Amino acid sequence: MNLEIERKYLVASLPPGLEQYPCVHIEQGYLNTDPVVRIRRADGTCTLTYKGKGLMIREEYNLPLSKQAFLHLREKIDGALIEKRRYRIPWQDRYTIELDIFEGELAPLQLAEVEFETEADAAAFLPPDWFGEDVTFSTAYHNSTLCQGQH
Repeated sequence: MNLEIERKYLVASLPPGLEQYPCVHIEQGYLNTDPVVRIRRADGTCTLTYKGKGLMIREEYNLPLSKQAFLHLREKIDGALIEKRRYRIPWQDRYTIELDIFEGELAPLQLAEVEFETEADAAAFLPPDWFGEDVTFSTAYHNSTLCQGQH
């Protein structure tokens, strides 16, 4: 089990020099949204994830999936398949910003997430000025909600 502590923000404007950061293409779908059971393929690596309840802090379990299992389960997802490009941007020598640029039906949505080691770190975090509204405590911006077309 992994305890995930993260904050999530809308993006007011893209940061300069975005092309210099690592980027992966992600496909993900949800087999269930309560509890959250997600499948994901990111540049060929496939995983099955269970997420517990919560907003800023919640349990997360990840299990490896074969490509065949991912393709089989992708046919069974509830809602739309989410496709996005994820950029990993270092921030303040201690954080990594995951910037998601959604494609397809969810475009032009852009969200930034930052994971933390402690709740105190999350509470003290000062975002860069290209971040927009803090939506950490809004379930409307959980991917499991977005796949249902409710954004």
